[in-house]
Amino acid sequence: VQLQASGGGLVQPGGSLRLSCAASGSAFRWSVMSWYRQAPGNQRDLVASIGTAGDTGYTGSVKGRFTISRDNAKNTVYLQMNSLKPDDTAVYYCKAIVDGVTYWGQGTLVTVSS
Repeated sequence: VQLQASGGGLVQPGGSLRLSCAASGSAFRWSVMSWYRQAPGNQRDLVASIGTAGDTGYTGSVKGRFTISRDNAKNTVYLQMNSLKPDDTAVYYCKAIVDGVTYWGQGTLVTVSS
């Protein structure tokens, strides 16, 4: 499984971005997909997850602002990020768990700054 993340960039506080993570292979629809982020000097933290049935979970700081979704026909998971804050600045990574094996994408940088 290969994961390709995209959609990062520079945005002003209060703005929005949508991240995408395209996965290779036919096992995508059976994969639990997650977004993580890592700010400079910090550990990599879970942001949001979506299960195979579309069930979702979010870390507290992004609830009500971020939305994770998946399109199994396109083998893609999305992270819609609204009302962005400077504290959301980080490299965002997507992760897939397939048959108990974990795969990571390469990361995409999100910078929230005026």
